[in-house]
Amino acid sequence: MITVNGEQSPWREGLTVQQLLDEKNFTFKMLAVWVDDSVVDKSRYSEAKIRDGANVQVIHNISGG
Repeated sequence: MITVNGEQSPWREGLTVQQLLDEKNFTFKMLAVWVDDSVVDKSRYSEAKIRDGANVQVIHNISGG
Protein backbone atom coordinates (compact mmCIF):
# COMPACT_ATOMS: atom_id res chain seq x y z
CA MET A 1 0.00 0.00 0.00
CA ILE A 2 0.96 3.60 -0.60
CA THR A 3 -0.62 6.82 0.57
CA VAL A 4 -1.77 9.26 -2.12
CA ASN A 5 -2.90 12.66 -0.86
CA GLY A 6 -3.75 11.14 2.51
CA GLU A 7 -5.67 8.11 1.18
CA GLN A 8 -4.51 4.49 1.02
CA SER A 9 -3.97 3.14 -2.48
CA PRO A 10 -2.78 -0.25 -3.76
CA TRP A 11 0.87 -0.64 -4.73
CA ARG A 12 2.45 -3.01 -7.23
CA GLU A 13 6.01 -3.79 -8.22
CA GLY A 14 7.40 -1.32 -10.77
CA LEU A 15 4.71 1.34 -10.22
CA THR A 16 5.85 4.66 -11.71
CA VAL A 17 4.65 8.16 -10.97
CA GLN A 18 3.12 8.42 -14.47
CA GLN A 19 1.22 5.15 -14.06
CA LEU A 20 -0.16 6.35 -10.73
CA LEU A 21 -1.21 9.70 -12.22
CA ASP A 22 -2.96 7.90 -15.08
CA GLU A 23 -4.73 5.44 -12.77
CA LYS A 24 -5.91 8.22 -10.45
CA ASN A 25 -7.02 10.39 -13.41
CA PHE A 26 -4.73 13.29 -12.60
CA THR A 27 -4.97 14.93 -16.02
CA PHE A 28 -4.29 18.57 -15.13
CA LYS A 29 -1.18 19.68 -17.07
CA MET A 30 0.41 21.63 -14.23
CA LEU A 31 1.08 19.14 -11.44
CA ALA A 32 3.73 18.93 -8.75
CA VAL A 33 4.50 15.49 -7.31
CA TRP A 34 6.38 14.61 -4.14
CA VAL A 35 7.31 11.07 -3.15
CA ASP A 36 8.43 10.76 0.47
CA ASP A 37 9.04 14.53 0.70
CA SER A 38 11.22 14.62 -2.44
CA VAL A 39 9.97 16.47 -5.49
CA VAL A 40 9.84 14.42 -8.70
CA ASP A 41 10.81 16.31 -11.85
CA LYS A 42 8.09 16.12 -14.50
CA SER A 43 10.62 14.79 -17.03
CA ARG A 44 11.09 11.71 -14.79
CA TYR A 45 7.43 10.76 -14.16
CA SER A 46 7.64 7.78 -16.55
CA GLU A 47 10.76 6.36 -14.95
CA ALA A 48 10.43 7.37 -11.28
CA LYS A 49 9.42 4.28 -9.30
CA ILE A 50 7.24 4.43 -6.20
CA ARG A 51 8.24 2.08 -3.39
CA ASP A 52 5.81 0.12 -1.25
CA GLY A 53 4.76 2.23 1.75
CA ALA A 54 5.58 5.55 0.04
CA ASN A 55 3.77 8.78 0.80
CA VAL A 56 2.82 10.54 -2.46
CA GLN A 57 1.50 14.08 -2.68
CA VAL A 58 0.04 15.41 -5.94
CA ILE A 59 -0.73 19.12 -6.11
CA HIS A 60 -2.42 21.07 -8.92
CA ASN A 61 -0.47 24.25 -9.66
CA ILE A 62 -2.85 27.09 -10.39
CA SER A 63 -1.74 30.53 -11.53
CA GLY A 64 -3.71 33.66 -11.81
CA GLY A 65 -3.53 37.35 -11.53
